[in-house]
Amino acid sequence: MTNETKSISVLIVEDELAIAEGLVDLCEMNGYNVKHVADGESGLAEALSGKYGLVLLDLMLPGLDGFTVCDKIREQDKCLPIIILSAKNSDDDIINGLKYGADDYVAKPFSVPMLLARISAVLRRSRQPIEGDGKLVAGNLRVNFREYAGMRGSEELQFTRKEIEILEYLWKNRDRVVSRAELLREVWDYENAESVDTRTVDIHITKLRKKIEDDTSHPQLLVTFRGEGYQFRVTSE
Repeated sequence: MTNETKSISVLIVEDELAIAEGLVDLCEMNGYNVKHVADGESGLAEALSGKYGLVLLDLMLPGLDGFTVCDKIREQDKCLPIIILSAKNSDDDIINGLKYGADDYVAKPFSVPMLLARISAVLRRSRQPIEGDGKLVAGNLRVNFREYAGMRGSEELQFTRKEIEILEYLWKNRDRVVSRAELLREVWDYENAESVDTRTVDIHITKLRKKIEDDTSHPQLLVTFRGEGYQFRVTSE
């Protein structure tokens, strides 16, 4: 057990006993404190108790499904790291899981080293403070990074921590195009980001556009450069 992990409690919300037992053993062997529950209602109650540093969340659960649990957690806690673990691995499932506020989505079956790397990366990011000057101002958009909130015109906006981390990084580097691999490396803390196969970045960018753009079909702020990456483009500040 390392000093880094011994005080971190992981909540596993999984109804398949064999999978749950394997996850519990894996997390405990790597120094985490672990609690397992097998249904959505119990998972939601435990997640909102303030006792956990990470939630590993299945989607197909008795009672409340994982999408609903994730959504309800995010209504009250913008920062609690959530990784969805699910056999539902279609594009629509992944999009929905991340749309409801998960930090990452891992499809079953998964490799043990890959899952441990994702857990470690999410936890590292969750302990890093939001940096920068704390604010973004561009046209009719105002975002306060530290409050996870903003305004687009007269419309109030709420952001998850991951959305704020993406916005902050792109804002800080707004003079250039930021590649997808760079975002995975700097915002998700992925090692070997160039070889990671995930739609996490694309889906989070789509979510952000729905919040900050006046017209998502013609984005003016969060611009895609095909084959290169993304840039937060400001014509005047």
